[in-house]
Amino acid sequence: MLPLLATLREIVRTAAREELLPRFADVQRHIKLDGSVVTEIDHAMQRRLQSELAHRWPQYMFLGEEMSAHEHEQLIKAKEGGMWCLDPLDGTSNYAAGIPYFSVSLALLVDGRTQIGLVYDPVRDECFSAHRGQGVWLNESALAAHGYIPETLKRCIGVVDFKRLESALAAQLGAHPPYGSQRNFGSSSLDWCWLADGRFHVYLHGGQKLWDYAAGSLILAEAGGRAETLDGEEVLALGLVPRSVIAALDSGLFTAWKRWITENRATNRH
Repeated sequence: MLPLLATLREIVRTAAREELLPRFADVQRHIKLDGSVVTEIDHAMQRRLQSELAHRWPQYMFLGEEMSAHEHEQLIKAKEGGMWCLDPLDGTSNYAAGIPYFSVSLALLVDGRTQIGLVYDPVRDECFSAHRGQGVWLNESALAAHGYIPETLKRCIGVVDFKRLESALAAQLGAHPPYGSQRNFGSSSLDWCWLADGRFHVYLHGGQKLWDYAAGSLILAEAGGRAETLDGEEVLALGLVPRSVIAALDSGLFTAWKRWITENRATNRH
């Protein structure tokens, strides 16, 4: 039997309130080899959640973002059974700078598929969670309201991470955007959830790691949304190579968004 969402919500909520919130915007930051920011809180959250999950569900392996590359590789090779996939603090740069947009992302993968996804925003006390085939929740209520869905791309709010995109596509989006306005918030896991709740309408990211999308992609799918890579593949892949993302909650907007991107990528390759 899989873990209960209510139990996972309480574990993650308590850890985030006790570890993250008291030191928000008041931590020492360091730069990892890949150029991303890490703080001592990333490690503290990972140690705490790894310990609590192992105590309750010792049958599952554990992969955390702050593990070494060698540990990541060994865990990915062990494809049998179940594995927790954790980003203990997604949006570390925001967290360290005092920008209130960051999250904890936890997924349970069984035989290469996400069965449970949970993303918690401690600033807003918003916990998005999903169980495969059973829908998605915001805190303890089923996620139902999707807000305003525009009829055309031109009326959409788009969230785009420019720095990981092909330069020609990024330039085209900057010069001739098909949407009405654009944002980039800085926590990929939470981006998936805000898209699932209709807070923006179309999404594009050039390269996310497994712990960035494992939980959020299930949450969007259970909300009825669609997502693919730039090459038309399923986003979820049990590996360490970054995956691109094209996504939208509404099927019609997804089709229009994907068509625009495909056409402009093709044009820039000639």
